[in-house]
Amino acid sequence: MSKEKKQTFMGGVTVLAISTVFVKICGALYKIPLNNILGDEGVTHFMSAYNIYAFLLTLSTAGLPLALSKLISEANATGRRNQMRRCFNTAMALFLAVGAVGTLAMLLFTEQLAELMNNSMAYWPIKALGVSVICVSIMCAYRGFAQGRQNMVPTAVSQFIEALLKLLIGLPLAWYLIRMGKPLEIGAAGAIVGVSAGTVLAMIYMIVDYRRHRGPILRGSDEAQSHVVILKRLLWLGIPITIGQAGMSLLNLLDQTIILGQLQGVLGLAEKEAAALYGQYTFSSTLFNLPASFLPAVAISLIPAISVAVAQKNHGEVNRVVTTSFRLIAMLAIPAGVGLSVLAGPILQLLYPAQAEAAAAATYHLQLLGIASIFVCVMLLTNSIMQAHGKVQLPIYTMLMGGAVKVGINYVLVGNPDINIKGAPIGTLVCYGLIALVNLIIVWRLLEDKPNYFKVFAKPVLASAIMGATAWAVHGLCGRFLTGGYVKESLATLVAIGAAVVVYLILVLVLRLITREDLKMIPKGDKIAAILRIR
Repeated sequence: MSKEKKQTFMGGVTVLAISTVFVKICGALYKIPLNNILGDEGVTHFMSAYNIYAFLLTLSTAGLPLALSKLISEANATGRRNQMRRCFNTAMALFLAVGAVGTLAMLLFTEQLAELMNNSMAYWPIKALGVSVICVSIMCAYRGFAQGRQNMVPTAVSQFIEALLKLLIGLPLAWYLIRMGKPLEIGAAGAIVGVSAGTVLAMIYMIVDYRRHRGPILRGSDEAQSHVVILKRLLWLGIPITIGQAGMSLLNLLDQTIILGQLQGVLGLAEKEAAALYGQYTFSSTLFNLPASFLPAVAISLIPAISVAVAQKNHGEVNRVVTTSFRLIAMLAIPAGVGLSVLAGPILQLLYPAQAEAAAAATYHLQLLGIASIFVCVMLLTNSIMQAHGKVQLPIYTMLMGGAVKVGINYVLVGNPDINIKGAPIGTLVCYGLIALVNLIIVWRLLEDKPNYFKVFAKPVLASAIMGATAWAVHGLCGRFLTGGYVKESLATLVAIGAAVVVYLILVLVLRLITREDLKMIPKGDKIAAILRIR
């Protein structure tokens, strides 16, 4: 253990956060042009397949890697090498079995899955994603092992490989197929081929990395638990986490199924017309998911860090990590959500010039979903805190509660001819706002040192409000001089975003939203604090 260089909690967050930035850049370079290529209807075919894939993938990998990382971190903390090896081997067998089931479901029951989504044209996109489930399952076993040893680099590299291959293969293939006059669903399937290629190569990388660094666990004198005992522990920890984290994927599935079903069955729209309306909602959903996509970097490092501290009965360390996590999420999620909401229209027009009509229709959705994205971030963070404390069932209950509310609202509002697709973001906002509120109450009761939510959230809310007002005012001012044409309007949007970022960074320093103690937990944190004069 003394020879092994472990990463700190914030060090692990930093590694994954940097990777996430690159991944999201690749994702933006992939998804934004893809939406312009496929349009609102084609995007619906793509998302029909991807929502099924995400749900099956969550069932296969969401809780089990975290459960494995928890078992590995506990064994690693006490130097039990044989226990680590047996935990990994048991988990790998389980991951293979679960991943195989998911892959077979997508390959053998493709038509049934497409019908379940109320979108028969999603057949080929679903088929193209089938092989990815088992590949990601295998890869996640290796990720869980590395994360349990608090080594986040392999996970970061594999994520980057996935994103890069998706961009380099999927996007050109989709463009080529559409240019050749192929149907939109075939173009969507071409885009998905890039996703499958990325998962295969990332899996190969993780296998090679594991074989290079598995040396310490090949030798040990401790007595490991039996495979049955380890399997029971993995399932006991992993299944509740999986159900809790599968909530978002399940809600996305229900979203599409209910929305398309109501648009077609109640309002009488044709399949293509319903797909186009749902595609407008999806245009905004792409940006809605952006702030929350950085949360896994925190959650992956948070659970092992808290688990070790709880095992050592170090309550001070638990509260320190939790407080830092809340402060970090508040600083990032709130301004991101406010910015998306305030500049919804200009941002959508900037990103989707080839689909200007769909982008304009999506503005209303993003105005609501921007605020909802803040609640999603809070929900995911509080879920991880509860799971790290062993309260793995609680996130399931709150997710089921919020999901039931969302399903009810969507069913009623989308089926109303005067509201139709505009009811979808309302259901999303109410759902995640309710879950976040209940989760915050549970975490407050769970921790020995009660977090001061007002202290954590008040300053970021104030700074974000000022930032949002700045963005709105600057865009309005620039709009008077930079109107007429895509280039000028885009420049006005970029100037507004730049001004908002500068104002927010100034407010971060003026209001002291980040402390020297926070910066000490990241590489070169002392020097950064000295340069910024943060005490």
